[in-house]
Amino acid sequence: MSAGLAMTAVRRSRVRLLIVTMLFIATTINYADRATLSIAGPSMAKDLGLDAVAMGYVFSAFAWSYVLAQLPGGWLLDRYGAKWVYAGAIFLWSAFTLLQGAVGFFTGFSAVAVLFTLRLCVGLAEAPVFPANARITAAWFPTSERGTASAFFNSSQYFATVLFTPLMGFVVHHYGWHHVFTLMGTIGIAFALLWTQVVCGPKEHPGVNRAERDYLEAGGALLDMDGAGTRTGAQTGRAIRQLLANRMLLGIYIGQYCITTLTYFFLTWFPVYLVKERGLSILQAGFAAVLPALCGFVGGLLGGWLSDLLLKRGYSLTAARKIPIVGGMLLSMCIIGCNYVQADSVVVGLMALAFFGKGIGALGWAVVSDTSPRETGGLSGGLFNTFGNTAGITTPIVIGYIVQQTGSFNGALVFVGLNALVAVFCYLVIVGEIRRVELR
Repeated sequence: MSAGLAMTAVRRSRVRLLIVTMLFIATTINYADRATLSIAGPSMAKDLGLDAVAMGYVFSAFAWSYVLAQLPGGWLLDRYGAKWVYAGAIFLWSAFTLLQGAVGFFTGFSAVAVLFTLRLCVGLAEAPVFPANARITAAWFPTSERGTASAFFNSSQYFATVLFTPLMGFVVHHYGWHHVFTLMGTIGIAFALLWTQVVCGPKEHPGVNRAERDYLEAGGALLDMDGAGTRTGAQTGRAIRQLLANRMLLGIYIGQYCITTLTYFFLTWFPVYLVKERGLSILQAGFAAVLPALCGFVGGLLGGWLSDLLLKRGYSLTAARKIPIVGGMLLSMCIIGCNYVQADSVVVGLMALAFFGKGIGALGWAVVSDTSPRETGGLSGGLFNTFGNTAGITTPIVIGYIVQQTGSFNGALVFVGLNALVAVFCYLVIVGEIRRVELR
């Protein structure tokens, strides 16, 4: 009997690894498209005559619509399913990215208005992606593997910088900023077509054998990529009120806002900081951003692995998730140290250490997979992402005003570091025990 069980275990398929790889690639393209403006920004600002405050507002355009569309995006996922909503999202945001390359045909205020509008459209289209990632991870991975899986796709935000920032810097330097958008839009549209051929749920996927399906079910995987859904406005409103009334979830949501502040500094102002404050060329800035991004990527993988390791060694789910989050956020506060050093190499080193810590602590989506109600995973993820990406609105604007008023980035780095400290407070004081929520 034991030999038969061993043979079954050996023959278990590993389709979930293909699925999380698809999530990783989709999220890499997602973050690369968000970052196109930060790479094209210095050259674009010069061509369009934008000051720091104007750039802050343009940087924030994506986040305004992204935040507003989170709850509708989560509802779409619960109502119509993750596969096709996700595929449509990839295609649309890539098409809007492609169109940004045509902004050069406009001048003055018209160019700014067209760019702002297209960035709003990108934000709308990308809204369902991370709630869908959480829902797909909960369906395809047992609890003991969910931290690693979530950290893997979430670390793509750094891998996007490692892979695409030097490439986009090269394109801007040699061909002009317009072609960054053309390149990234084309890549995304091609991937959307691939997605439709590869991704579906564990119950429907032809590559999943019975052994893997039994393993997933026994380990707590939901198996269903699509929630039962909130079919009416009254159901949706009641679900949102219950989620917001839960102290644990509220602490997680506020903590995610603070953590995402670091993300948006890196996606928007970091290359500008290297150019304006440190005197690098845009090509040099593109390559200088690689080390912090690579460290963030490694930290992200390490944080997920450590969390699942603690879980397997008998730690509670609460401890296994909180230890990497709190430790990583404390480490990320070293970003403030950049204000006190002169050498560019030391600055890049401190940024690398800060984003290594941020990567370790970026387990929010694993926590969402652990805590979301079974019937409204998309809605819960959308609410979580609404709070988190409100930082995409506030961070570029606040930093823009700080830089405009003070003439330096010193205050901006303190602002970012203090947000990491607030995230620590949320997880240590507000969140309490991490467990799945049951709606009444």
